[in-house]
Amino acid sequence: MFVFTQQPSLANQYIAELRDVSIQQDRLRFRRNLERLGELMAYEISKQLPYQTIAVQTPLGVASTQVLRKQPVLATIMRAGLPFHQGFVNYFDQAESAFAGAYRGYGSGGNDEFEIAMDYIVSPDLSGKTLILCDPMLATGRSLEKVYHALLRYGIPAQTHIAAVIASPEGVRYVQQQLPQCHLWLGAIDDHLNEHSYIVPGLGDSGDLSFGEKI
Repeated sequence: MFVFTQQPSLANQYIAELRDVSIQQDRLRFRRNLERLGELMAYEISKQLPYQTIAVQTPLGVASTQVLRKQPVLATIMRAGLPFHQGFVNYFDQAESAFAGAYRGYGSGGNDEFEIAMDYIVSPDLSGKTLILCDPMLATGRSLEKVYHALLRYGIPAQTHIAAVIASPEGVRYVQQQLPQCHLWLGAIDDHLNEHSYIVPGLGDSGDLSFGEKI
């Protein structure tokens, strides 16, 4: 598991701005900071991927360099994950993408009782590929688990990386227990989940802050 805030870097600045109520009302800046964190995580994850050596013809000779052996597949959970996903696309610019629509479905029991509803999923073939599944918030971990298992109908990836900006300790434990084969990349691990299963101190609703409140 890699946690960005465990060491000094620009990631700390971007996460601080995402949390700051005096800054986060600027939707463009909020989305851009999610995108920047996606770029930083894409770079770090790229160090763990398989490479091959190729020869590149320059105007003055031939240079030997390493390039990705195979592009990853970038998967995200809409709508909150879209700006974060864009950061990964900026760096893995030849990658294919997968998308899932997953959200908390509340029943008559109120806000404390919910199930993860999923009404949309689309993906390229995942067989033998590297899958990077990104979602800004890792709260309970249940939506990530549900989307991951739904994606397996498109093939079994060779390796899977899960990336989130803010995580709860409970969510991290859940994902590690339920998806031990997946590598975790996190911006920060916060204190706890509250009684409504929201991360504290967290940053609020990432989807609403990116795109406006839903009704």
